[in-house]
Parts: sequence; structure tokens; C-alpha cells
Amino acid sequence: MTRQQSFTKIENELLPRFRKQVGEAESTGEVQKFFRHCIRELFAQASDGRVSPADEDIDLLTEGQETFRIGERVRAAAGFAEIWEGSDLAQIVSRFAEAARNRFRHLAKNPEKTEAKIRM
Repeated sequence: MTRQQSFTKIENELLPRFRKQVGEAESTGEVQKFFRHCIRELFAQASDGRVSPADEDIDLLTEGQETFRIGERVRAAAGFAEIWEGSDLAQIVSRFAEAARNRFRHLAKNPEKTEAKIRM
């Protein structure tokens, strides 16, 4: 029987700040930025600093079934596959991505409200 590692403690630490940032985001670009920052921090903590993705290694996907993409450079990093496959990390990233995707879509549907807020 293989042992599954859990990173929900890290998720619970990051979640309140992530929700606040995404909820206050005024553009789709900010949502993408906050998502990337959160996932970078999640990976760094989960891997004890061994995995440190750049912004271009993480994408929030706003169309289709998949909600995120992790770049090949990160997937090839030493120890990443072991952490990714032997833990709940994929599910945690999916939850963050789903929340960010919902906010992204909301902002994309109402760009005039967003523009009005920015001009105030």
C-alpha cells in the first residue's frame, strides 16, 4: 500500500489570502497574476523549495475541461513528479484554478464595470 502525502495544511494557509486577492481583482490579468503567485508559493512550500516555477510555467485555462497547465520545465524538475503523483497537489491546484476561473469569467463578462471601477 502506497502512502499518499497531503498538502491541505498549505492549502488552508494560502486560501484566505488567495480568495481575498481574487475577489478584489479588477481585471482578468490580475486574476491570472494572483493564481500564478499562489501556485508558485504552493509548489515552493510543498517541495521544500526544490520546485520554483516561473510565471510562464503556470497557466490558468479559461476554456475547455482543463482548468490549468503546468509547464514542462516544472514537470521535469527533480522530485516534482514524485510529489505530484504521490499527493493531493493536483486536486488542490484544481480547486484554486476553479475559483480563479470563475472570477476570470465574471470579469470577462462585465468589462465595462471593471473599466468604470478603474477610472474612479
